Amino acid sequence: MLDDFAIRAGLAGLGVALAAAPLGCFVVWRRMAYFGDATSHAALLGVALALAVDLPVFAGVLVVALVMALIVSSLSERHVSTDALLGVLAHAALAVGLVAVSLLPGQRVDLQAYLFGEILAVTQTDLITIWGGAVMVALLLIWRWQALLSATLSPDLATASGGNPKREQLILTLALAITVAVAIKVVGALLIAAMLVIPAATARPFARTPEAMAFWAVAVGAVAALGGLAGSFTFDTPTGPSIVTLAAGLFALSAALAPLLRRG
Repeated sequence: MLDDFAIRAGLAGLGVALAAAPLGCFVVWRRMAYFGDATSHAALLGVALALAVDLPVFAGVLVVALVMALIVSSLSERHVSTDALLGVLAHAALAVGLVAVSLLPGQRVDLQAYLFGEILAVTQTDLITIWGGAVMVALLLIWRWQALLSATLSPDLATASGGNPKREQLILTLALAITVAVAIKVVGALLIAAMLVIPAATARPFARTPEAMAFWAVAVGAVAALGGLAGSFTFDTPTGPSIVTLAAGLFALSAALAPLLRRG
């Protein structure tokens, strides 16, 4: 069955939705969209590192994404002016990554594949990596769900109850780095943040509990992945951007329906 590239692509999209959508709920709740942007833009530098030292791309992206996420988290805790500084970090990391990839000796790198994803070229090995990372993120979030919620809703109350908000922040940082590493093959460095934020934001008006929001976010991400893949086949459009375009359309529909849901 996995010899069919379309089935592999669909399974890869579902794996990314499983990892990104519930994590994206915490990104939305904590207003950390900048955090996802900076981390995902650093992924290209991870690609360059992996190719330079002959490591799997997943490993290089994971290391660099984790380092960038830790830097961003540290700056946030110090209350450094976030918007401008994080904008500099995000775009500087992307630019340095592009330059580093171009300077690699004897390497021919398809930059478009890493920037916008290449889901149709997913191999069985890639699929194992994507689903392994997705399951790891899902289990991590399930294990720490209540603690993460407490730290998100009220860090002071979580601390008073014996929790450790900084530890929960590190867990989110690790989950984000894993998600970036598994998603780069599917939607690319420029679109990973969109798959974190858009499904969660789309699900928000339909959910009455945090758990319901996570469930609906996964459903929206799955519909966007499979629908975008089908649309790409039908209209001969780039697959990664097609997935994000459909996700954006679902968000627009959700935003239009939100006032009706509130009145109901």
